[in-house]
Amino acid sequence: MIPLAQKGLELGALTLTLFRTHPILCPKVPNNRSFEEEKLEKMSRRDEILDAAGELFSRRGFHATSMRDLARAVNLQGGSLYAHIDSKEELLFELVNRAADEFLYNAEAIPAHISPKERLERLIRGHLEVIVRELDYATVFFHEWKFLNPELQSRIKARRDDYETHFRKTIEAGVKEGQFQVEDVRLATLFVLSALNWTYHWYRPHGKLTLESLSKHYCTLVFKTLGAC
Repeated sequence: MIPLAQKGLELGALTLTLFRTHPILCPKVPNNRSFEEEKLEKMSRRDEILDAAGELFSRRGFHATSMRDLARAVNLQGGSLYAHIDSKEELLFELVNRAADEFLYNAEAIPAHISPKERLERLIRGHLEVIVRELDYATVFFHEWKFLNPELQSRIKARRDDYETHFRKTIEAGVKEGQFQVEDVRLATLFVLSALNWTYHWYRPHGKLTLESLSKHYCTLVFKTLGAC
């Protein structure tokens, strides 16, 4: 006969086992740390995919880059890539939109109280900084955005127009204050932005021109063109 005390111990162990394993009595508590780590890993993987897409789109073009090329660049199987993205166009839009974020952030960070001439100088430097620092993204922004569908194009165009407004209003203020001598502010704005935008086409990260020297040369040329005083 099993002693009563031993029976009690066995019953207690059985009860504890049931409590630990029963899904209702002891529901599993999510491991928040593991969830956060998994989330960060997915975000990191997506950024890696975006960077690879930026390099491929800028070098080969959007249409010439296949999903297989992209998967190979990040060491993923073709099917696994779709766990992180929905489509190639989604990547294109995110690349273009991120570049727009950078351009607008630099423009909006400039203090409002400084003179139009100093403001334009900072706008020029900020524009070139994005191109120099994020050349692949900038190249896609300027050259590949036209391959977005009409709805996404209109969203990007609205952001480009907002950015252009920073330059136009600055030149306009400079004309009013006598710092710039131009007859057509809009034409002057388009000229300045066209000159800056084309930098992505010829700039080489490991060339002789640094961001500082590049900004200095551009400011000199732009101010001469605007008849800066």
